[in-house]
Amino acid sequence: MPSRGLVAGPNFEYFQRRYFTPAEVAQHNQPEDLWVSYLGNVYNLTPLAQEYKGDLLLKPIVEVAGQDISHWFDPKTRDIRKHIDPLTGSLRYRTPRGRFLHVPPQLPRSDWANDFGTPWWQGSRYEVGRLSSKTRNIRIINTLTSQEHTLEVGALESMWEILHRYLPYNAHAASYTWKYDGKNLNMDYTLEENGIQDQQEEFDYLNMDSTLYTPAVLLYFNDDLTEL
Repeated sequence: MPSRGLVAGPNFEYFQRRYFTPAEVAQHNQPEDLWVSYLGNVYNLTPLAQEYKGDLLLKPIVEVAGQDISHWFDPKTRDIRKHIDPLTGSLRYRTPRGRFLHVPPQLPRSDWANDFGTPWWQGSRYEVGRLSSKTRNIRIINTLTSQEHTLEVGALESMWEILHRYLPYNAHAASYTWKYDGKNLNMDYTLEENGIQDQQEEFDYLNMDSTLYTPAVLLYFNDDLTEL
């Protein structure tokens, strides 16, 4: 494990996030910043939107910017859903919002060019990470400054990934010891693996407001000015 000053951990200059929450995807909802999610993954379609700027076939994609479009796809084939076209009687892509980029026209056309290679929804060239199927809130309290922040994180994120989320609030976050219930946290583990249970289902069962209690992780300064 590499180290920065006194603190061992990943090099955040090259750190790649694995998970994104639905709320994070929803923030990228413009043609110049266009993300979607489908079938459990998150995709940055901004380069696609820039390449086809002004094309009418981009419109159905722009309309769902920041949303999950898994219902467009067959989960078994991971391809766009298909149906029998009533006009031609052939099997065609089902596009209720209207035909979009890389979907062939209903009938042969002289202006249809299929030299684009692989359709945008196939392959991983636009993939940026996985969609968090379950999220939870966690409070992070800096014992040095008494500052407190509440973050929404993915249930499967490691503590290093949560630390990465926290960096905008504290650039020296890796110079702290992270603790819960008096015990040092294993930064390679998830919250659950560190014994920080998600009690959302229990609160729901008891018909109680889960926001009344959010677990808190305490940060203790290590006297090291490592900046990520």
